[in-house]
Amino acid sequence: MSNPLRPTRHDVTAPPVRAVRLGRPEVNVERKADGTIYLRSPRKLGPYPDKLTEKLVHWAKTEPDRVFMAQRDERGEWRKISYAGALATIRAIGESLLNRNLSADRPIAILSGNSLQHALLGLAANYIGVAYVPISPAYSLISQDFGKLRHIFNLLTPGLVFADDGAVFAKAIDAVVPPGVEIVVGRNQLPNRPMTLFEELTVMPPTSAVDAAHAKVGPDTIAKILFTSGSTGVPKGVINTQRMWCSNQEMLRTALAYFQDEPPVIVDWAPWHHTAGGNHDVGFVIYNGGTLYIDEGKPLPGAIETTVKNLRDVACTWYFTVPKGYEALIPFFRADAELRKTFFSRLKVLWFAGAALSQSVFDEMKRLAIETCGERILFLTGFGSTETAPFALGRTWESMDSANMGLPATGVELKLVPSGDKFEARVRGPSITPGYWREPKLTANAFDDEGFYKLGDALKFEDPRDPSRGLLFDGRIVEDFKLATGTWVSVGPLRARLLAHFEPFMRDVVIAGESRDELAILIFPNIDACRRLTPDLPAQAAPHDVCADPRVTKEFRFLLNSFAKTATGSSNRVCRAMLLAEPPSLDSGEMTDKGSINQRAVLNRRADIVEKLYTMQPSARLIAIDHRP
Repeated sequence: MSNPLRPTRHDVTAPPVRAVRLGRPEVNVERKADGTIYLRSPRKLGPYPDKLTEKLVHWAKTEPDRVFMAQRDERGEWRKISYAGALATIRAIGESLLNRNLSADRPIAILSGNSLQHALLGLAANYIGVAYVPISPAYSLISQDFGKLRHIFNLLTPGLVFADDGAVFAKAIDAVVPPGVEIVVGRNQLPNRPMTLFEELTVMPPTSAVDAAHAKVGPDTIAKILFTSGSTGVPKGVINTQRMWCSNQEMLRTALAYFQDEPPVIVDWAPWHHTAGGNHDVGFVIYNGGTLYIDEGKPLPGAIETTVKNLRDVACTWYFTVPKGYEALIPFFRADAELRKTFFSRLKVLWFAGAALSQSVFDEMKRLAIETCGERILFLTGFGSTETAPFALGRTWESMDSANMGLPATGVELKLVPSGDKFEARVRGPSITPGYWREPKLTANAFDDEGFYKLGDALKFEDPRDPSRGLLFDGRIVEDFKLATGTWVSVGPLRARLLAHFEPFMRDVVIAGESRDELAILIFPNIDACRRLTPDLPAQAAPHDVCADPRVTKEFRFLLNSFAKTATGSSNRVCRAMLLAEPPSLDSGEMTDKGSINQRAVLNRRADIVEKLYTMQPSARLIAIDHRP
C-alpha cells in the first residue's frame, strides 16, 4: 500500500495537493568537454523596477488601506500600518534624513531587530538612495568584547545609528559608536549622550526634495549592506544593490506564481539582518502588495509560544521557518485543533531553509495538514546566500529528499565545476552581489574568470539522467577534507546524518579527522534532552556534570555504535566522540550570529581537545565504538 505522506509522482490514491500556481520545473543543460555543466531556465526573466520602493509607491496608490505591516504593541494588540500610511511616514523620514549628509560612505547602522520603526527607517533610506546596514543584535547584546561590532563599524564609518531602546543597547553604543555620530532611539534616551527620538524624524513635512532624491535612485544604488561571517569568522559586508533586490523578487514571483494572484500574508520571525528575512520575505511582501505580521517569537523553547499566539490570530498564505521551528510547533498543532484549523485554512506553501528537514518532521506536518483540511500542503525550499539576494535555486514541486534544492531561478545561470568527486556550484545573474564593501581582495577572490560567484557549496543531481528532477545539496566544499589514507570526507552530508541519528541528544557536531586514520567528532549536546536521562540530578546541575553522568555517556555510546554499523567505509565511520559542556563561542567565531557552527573555528580553538580525541583511551570523557573493521 502506498504511503499517503510520501506519494510518488503518479500516486492517484494519495490525498490531493492544495491547488497552488507555481513555476514549472524547466532547465536547459550545457555540458563542456572538461566536465563543467551549465544550467539555466529556458524562460526569460520578466521586467522588474529600478528600485523596490517603486512597488511601495504603486501599492500605496492602488491599495492605500491594505495593511502593509503589523506588530504587537505593549498591550499585546496589533499595531497596523497601511501602505498609504507607510509611504507618508517614509517620505517624512526621508526628508529628515536628507539634511544629515548620509550616503553609502556614511550609511545608517541599525543595531536592533525587526520592528515597524526598523522597517520605516530602512525604507526611508532606500527611498532617498542612502544605504542602511541592519546588524545582528547578537553582536551588541550577547558578545562580551564587541569585537565583531567594532570591526563592522570600522569598516562602515556610519553617519547615523539606530536602536529601538537606548538603555538596552547602551553598552554597545558606549563601546563602539564614535563621538559625534548621531544616535536615534525609539525610547529610553540616555543622559550621558545626545540622542534623537525616532518620532522626531517622522514630523518633518516632506517636500519635493525627497521625491527628487527618490527619482535619482537607480539599479546600481546600494540598498543595504548585509554582514555575513560565512566560513571566515570575520563579518564581511555584502553589497546589496537595488538591481539585486528587484530582480530577485521577480525571480521569486515567477517561482511562487500564486503571489501574482493573491498578495501574500505572512507571520514571520526571520531576522532582517539576514538575507532570508530582510531581502526574501520583506521583499516579496512589498513587491506583491502583501502583509507582514512581525513575529517576535523564535523557534526556541520559551519563545515559540509567542509564535503560536500570532499564528492563532493570523491565517498565512505562505509560512517559513527553519526545521527546528517546525519541530517546536508540532506539539502545539497536535494539541490544538483550532490552531491547526486557522494555520492550514489559507496556507498554500510551507517553506523551510537553513538546515536539512528531518523525515519525521516532514511526515508529521504533512499528516497534520491532511487530518485538518484533507489536502497535502507542499513543503518547498530554495537555496542561495547573502551574495545571491538570496534566491538562486528553488524547488516548486514535492520531493522525497529534503536536500533537493530545486533548479536555477529564472534569470540565474548555474555553473557546476568538477571538484574531486563533487561539483562546486557557481552562479551568475542580475541578483548577484557586485562584491564586498571596502574589501577588494575578498571581492576578486569570490568570482571566477567568467564572472560567476563561487558559492563554496557542492551540488549534485537527484537523477543524473533527468536534470529537471533538481539538485541536491552536497555539503560545503571548504569543510571537506582527506583522511591520512587519501579518502575524501564529505562533511555536510555526514553532519546531517549524525544530527538525525543522535536526535534529540545532539544540538550540533563538529567532525575531525583531517590527515588522521579515522574520524572523530566533537559533540555539543542538547543539555535539556540529556537531563531527561538523569531525572535525579539536581535541576541546577552544571552542564559538565550532566555530560559526565554515566547514563548520558551510555546513551551516546549506544548511538555512536549504532551509527558505526551504518557506515560504508572510513569516510563515514565515526570511531570516537567527546561531549563538550562549553557551548560554541560567538566572540571566538565558533558560532555565527545565525547560530550555525563554524567547523574550522571550533577545530582551531579546541585543538587540544581534538588531540585528546586521538590520544586518550576510552573513558567517561571519551566515547569510542566497541569494534573497528
